[in-house]
Amino acid sequence: MARTVYSRGEIVADAVVHAVGVSFAAVAGPFLVARAAAAGDAATLAAVSVYAATMFATFALSACYNLLPAPRWREALRRLDHGAIYLKIAGTYTPFAAVSLAKSVGGALLVGVWTVAGIGFLVKIAAPRRFEAGSIALYLALGWAIVWVAREALEALSPAALTLLAAGGVLYTVGVAFHLWDALRFQNAIWHLHVLVASVCMYAAVVVELF
Repeated sequence: MARTVYSRGEIVADAVVHAVGVSFAAVAGPFLVARAAAAGDAATLAAVSVYAATMFATFALSACYNLLPAPRWREALRRLDHGAIYLKIAGTYTPFAAVSLAKSVGGALLVGVWTVAGIGFLVKIAAPRRFEAGSIALYLALGWAIVWVAREALEALSPAALTLLAAGGVLYTVGVAFHLWDALRFQNAIWHLHVLVASVCMYAAVVVELF
């Protein structure tokens, strides 16, 4: 069972990470949408809008669930927080699938990741504690779904974007170990720091690939 009692120092550290994450999403997301709007391409604008919205929602919900002293709402926030992870993964795929891979496997990739993300989200809302181990495996499998279209991705994406995506994927994956390491002090903050840095890598990949 996940640890629920943290020291003051652990809570402060986690709060700092979340504050940076929410601030980053609140500024970086609209900046990206504005860049896309200025470029005048409807597909790019729609794709980055979805990406920016899911990124901000995930950071905001995580902050609310992990930091707000609201026992009445804690279970609802937990469901939304854990479900939003699926949406963020699919949202991160969206700019690459809808724009960079649009002429090859982009459509199929979009349908696949959003279908899985939608199912995962609904399960987290309706039956949040029934498939805990399976949900972590599904997060990772969905995050690494790009391996199924590796050839097309290598052909379509720039080396810089591929490097940043790989770095982000590795950071997320390594971070899961800290998420599960309940006995480690500052475990929650370390896990969320991995998520934050990985998200910055993914954001940078979107920027260098689309702009």
